[in-house]
Amino acid sequence: MLSDVVRIELADELQGAERDRVGIDPLIARHPDIDVVDAYEIQLINIRRKLHAGAKVVGHKVGLSSLAMQQMMGVDEPDYGHLLADMEVFEDVPVETSRYLIPRVEVEVGFILGADLPGADCTEADVLAATVAYAPSIELIDSRIKDWKIGLADTISDNASSAGFVLGAARVAPEDLDIKAIDAVLTRNGEVIAEGRSDAVLGDPVIAVAWLARKVASFGVRLKAGDIVLPGSCTRAIDARVGDSFHAEFAGLGSVRLQFN
Repeated sequence: MLSDVVRIELADELQGAERDRVGIDPLIARHPDIDVVDAYEIQLINIRRKLHAGAKVVGHKVGLSSLAMQQMMGVDEPDYGHLLADMEVFEDVPVETSRYLIPRVEVEVGFILGADLPGADCTEADVLAATVAYAPSIELIDSRIKDWKIGLADTISDNASSAGFVLGAARVAPEDLDIKAIDAVLTRNGEVIAEGRSDAVLGDPVIAVAWLARKVASFGVRLKAGDIVLPGSCTRAIDARVGDSFHAEFAGLGSVRLQFN
């Protein structure tokens, strides 16, 4: 476990990398003893800094929610990051690619909570009862670590590699859609580039949201009414380049688009 001094130093590095758009060397290469607790504390240092500067938490994202990603990272559970209000991007406003280091997009079924979730004892039934709607979404991910050469502690420290999100217009009540069987197709500049299904997320995205509610409770955080939760991607992550136009279509859930300048 790292000292508080080292945690602050690494948080400073990540903050500078995000500000200057210059990646840093992997944390785990320089601090092989860094663990998950260290990583979440580093993430929280920078989140608290942003909140102190006026940012607002509007939800959370779950990462490493597919078995393949967990096996690649050598872990047996997902990770999570924070969604802040100033991370939201919009369908009708092109994103400036230069704001990011190596941006990528992921296709996700977003959850919008209409009620607070329990903490340590949250169940999948609680999630379904509290969810007011599903929404089509794209998460914009980025890494402040050079060349995406990340280990588990790197991505957790780096807000689970989250950088932005966009929601499409559609809202569908949970009782009107089988959350485990939503086919998704992502096109880039009109060409199909990725396809997937919502059950790629732990077999059921609701499981990911319940896990998240339990996990954040250990840090004194609760998922509240109005929060947005991104449970994990239906497809592989796709690089975003200057001029790219993405369109994600979800069976029964509408679509969402995102353009990069």
